[in-house]
Amino acid sequence: MYPVSITSPRLSLREFDNSDVDAVLAIYGDQAVAEYMSFEPRTRDQVAATIEHVMAAAQAPERLEYSLAGVLPDGELVAFLRLAVDVGHPLQSSGQIGFAFRADQWGHGLGGEGIQLLLRLGFEQLGLYRIWGARAPGNDRSARVMARQGMVEEGTIRGHLKLAGGWRDSVVHSILAPEWDPGQD
Repeated sequence: MYPVSITSPRLSLREFDNSDVDAVLAIYGDQAVAEYMSFEPRTRDQVAATIEHVMAAAQAPERLEYSLAGVLPDGELVAFLRLAVDVGHPLQSSGQIGFAFRADQWGHGLGGEGIQLLLRLGFEQLGLYRIWGARAPGNDRSARVMARQGMVEEGTIRGHLKLAGGWRDSVVHSILAPEWDPGQD
């Protein structure tokens, strides 16, 4: 499915293009944002490589990765949102979401709208049954926004990610298609 374009009242998801590098750098290059990510702050070259990768993945014949730009109504890019379809057993129907918003957008409710857009993509357009996300144990803001969208905390994956500071756990949240309320915000 390409191109993807999904809209809510205050946020839209669209495909990335090469002009988005600096806007994504404002997200991925920020230490405050990267504190809870699975990687250290990114350089401009690393962000440019990421954009190239997601643009190529969007064109895959059997698309499994939906990395999308979160933009405000005026077109300003403020978030990087992702839904990756889990690969494995042929009957598996699940996907993992991830989201990162520019720090000056935190606390304005856009995270919930972004998650709802990813859930719409996964449940309505891709026909997934289970959607899950993982967060850093100390990321209480992410825990609250996922819970408000109906995602249930399942547990902790111990020693899940190796970062510069050592191994980090991840806390998993999920929602099933029958639990999802498309009107939730």
